[in-house]
Amino acid sequence: MRELENKNIVITGASSGIGEKIAMLIAEKGARPILIARSVDKLEKISGRIKKETGADCFVYSLDVSDIEQVKKVFKQIREEVGPIDVLLNNAGFGVFDTLQDAKYADLENMFAVNVMGVIACTKEALPSMLERNKGHIINVASQAGKLATPKSSGYAASKHAVLGFTNSIRLELMNTNIRVSTVNPGPIETNFFAIADKSGNYVKNVKKYMLNADEVAEKVTKLMIRPKRELNLPWWMNTGSVLYNLFPSIGEKLFGNKFNMK
Repeated sequence: MRELENKNIVITGASSGIGEKIAMLIAEKGARPILIARSVDKLEKISGRIKKETGADCFVYSLDVSDIEQVKKVFKQIREEVGPIDVLLNNAGFGVFDTLQDAKYADLENMFAVNVMGVIACTKEALPSMLERNKGHIINVASQAGKLATPKSSGYAASKHAVLGFTNSIRLELMNTNIRVSTVNPGPIETNFFAIADKSGNYVKNVKKYMLNADEVAEKVTKLMIRPKRELNLPWWMNTGSVLYNLFPSIGEKLFGNKFNMK
C-alpha cells in the first residue's frame, strides 16, 4: 500500500535520528521527502541513500529553524520549487539537561529558539497553502517531558510544554477545516539526542531500560501520517503515568521525584 503516494512531506531535523528514518519510510511509500536540517552535507548523503534504495527523489534544504527570516525564505523556496506541503513534521529539537542552578542562559534560549519558535515559524509558513487547499497535516514532535517533567530538565520540559500548548491552540483554530493537527509525545529514544542533552551519561544510565527503539518510533510516526489522530503517546504506559501525575501530583512527585534526580 502506498497511501502517501506523491505527498509532499517536509521533515525538519531530518539529518539524523527519527527524522532520517522517517524520510526513508515515507520514500518507500511513494512520498516526496523534503528534508530540512542545518547540515546540507548530511542531508545530501541521506538523500543519496534514499534514491539508491527506493528510487525516490528528495528535496534538500539547509535551514536553522531558529532563524525566522531563513524559515520564511526556505518555505517560499519549497512552495516555488516543489509545490504545496501536504504534511509538515516539525521534528527539529534538542535538549540540555542540567539543574536550573547549573543551566546556562544560552542553552535555555537556544532550546526555546529551536524547540518552540522553530515549530511556530515553520507551521506559520506552511499553513497558508494548506488553508488555500483546505487540507494538510501538521505533526509537532513534543515529548512526554512536556507532560511529566523530571529533575534536570526544566528548560527542555518547559519548551516541550510550550509545544503542546501551541499545538492544542492551533488544533482549535483549525477545527472547522480539513487540516489535521497532531502531537507526537515520545519518552526517551535511543538516538544521538543524549550526546548533547546528557553529557555526563547519568540520565541515560537511569532511563536506559525505558528507552524507545528509534525504528519503531519512526514506523509509528509514519503510520500517523496515514491515519491521523490527535496524539501519539509513546510508550503508552508512560503517558498513563503523566495522566495520573496530573490527577495526583503530590503522590507522583513522591514516587518519581528522586528516581531521575541523579547527580
